[in-house]
Amino acid sequence: MREGRAEAVSPVHPRTPGAPELAAAAEVFGLLSDPTRLQLLWVLTRGEADVTALTEACGAARPAVSQHLAKLRLGGLVQARKDGRRVVYALPDGHLKRLVVEALNRADHVVTGEPWHD
Repeated sequence: MREGRAEAVSPVHPRTPGAPELAAAAEVFGLLSDPTRLQLLWVLTRGEADVTALTEACGAARPAVSQHLAKLRLGGLVQARKDGRRVVYALPDGHLKRLVVEALNRADHVVTGEPWHD
């Protein structure tokens, strides 16, 4: 036991989450709660994209996409880099990619009625 916390099962993150980890996770889920932001992140699970490609993929207006990307960037859920005159966005890590994919896989079960599995 460390700092009064029970040990977790994960070999990579070996301790039970405390208040700071739970607050950080809740912030991530808050940012994921908007369908447009979730769709933008889903597109980014497939690789980097600029605002034009993201706008086309989600069908929202360019200013709205830019605002959503700003929120995601501020929250640390996307990274941006300059490529000439355009800004290219990407997911910062595999944890977020897997979280987005799994959330949408679960949603697919809810929508289609497909049986649950591990």
